[in-house]
Amino acid sequence: MSVLEAKPTEYVCRSALPTGPEELVLTARKVWLGRTTLVARALPDRDIRMIGAWCFLDHYGPEDVSDAPGMQVYAHPHTGLQTVSWLVEGEIEHRDSLGTQAMVSPGALNIMTAGRGIVHSEISQPDKPPTLHGVQLWVALPDAVRDTAPRFDRYTDLPRLDRDGVRGQVLVGEVDGVRSPTISFTPLVGADLSLDPGAQVELAVAADHEHGVFVVAGGLTCGDQATATTDQLVYLGTGRDRLRLIGGEQGCRALLLGGEPFAEEIVMWWNFIGRSHDEVAGFRRQWEVRDQRFPPVVDRRERVMEAPTMPTVPLKARPRRPRDRPTPAAADHVEGSR
Repeated sequence: MSVLEAKPTEYVCRSALPTGPEELVLTARKVWLGRTTLVARALPDRDIRMIGAWCFLDHYGPEDVSDAPGMQVYAHPHTGLQTVSWLVEGEIEHRDSLGTQAMVSPGALNIMTAGRGIVHSEISQPDKPPTLHGVQLWVALPDAVRDTAPRFDRYTDLPRLDRDGVRGQVLVGEVDGVRSPTISFTPLVGADLSLDPGAQVELAVAADHEHGVFVVAGGLTCGDQATATTDQLVYLGTGRDRLRLIGGEQGCRALLLGGEPFAEEIVMWWNFIGRSHDEVAGFRRQWEVRDQRFPPVVDRRERVMEAPTMPTVPLKARPRRPRDRPTPAAADHVEGSR
């Protein structure tokens, strides 16, 4: 998926520092993905930039697309990240510059590792199902592997997690003793969970991970007392080896995300992740001239997205979180101005 804002915000990010078992409820902001799809963007947030290496979360739908174009995200580049695509309903065709042509469909996890550079498109086809509903996530690659060769992996047999009151699939990492075989380059966890109405559940998780629970539908109580509904994210700091969830009156479908706090700084702008403003600007220039870093999806006649204009103001150090006071240490956790 792509960021389509005409003036996308440039972020200097890292995962939250280990803070102990805190709870913070965040509400996703609404963003148009072109003129066709309205998404709820939960990450990055002004309060929490990342959860582990998870650095981007868009929730779209459920949307009736029977008489609408559906997803129309034309060819665009990525660097330094993985895209993780997970559909609840519907179908989208994925194509990339590796020659991959695959359908994003419910129950199948698509992970595209951009590495040093990849180009892909995501298009709803004319014979698409009538409803579109899903999430798109990005994972920041650590410095040691961010220039790796691009690859595409599709998983259709993810492990099930079935406990009293909750069931789902483990997408990445391990939850309550259930481990997924999917590829990851940092300690990471992700799971799609459905809770029965009023169900009280405890799941074993890694205490050195920070976690977030994003509500896809319904509502829940998470941790000690944080309550969230659709399109809200509960951020949980490190220090928990058990995660307590209580389903709301109508039950809940939620996405559990977690990982070891990501120590490296990243600069994220448009569809690029780098380590400095100048590096990201270089990626943009290479995309403009269709450098070999960014091969075509099909051929050079394909429909593509042009990159927005880079910010004219240099990055300015700001606190990692608004309540933090600016100090030399806090300057490492900043959001750049446009």
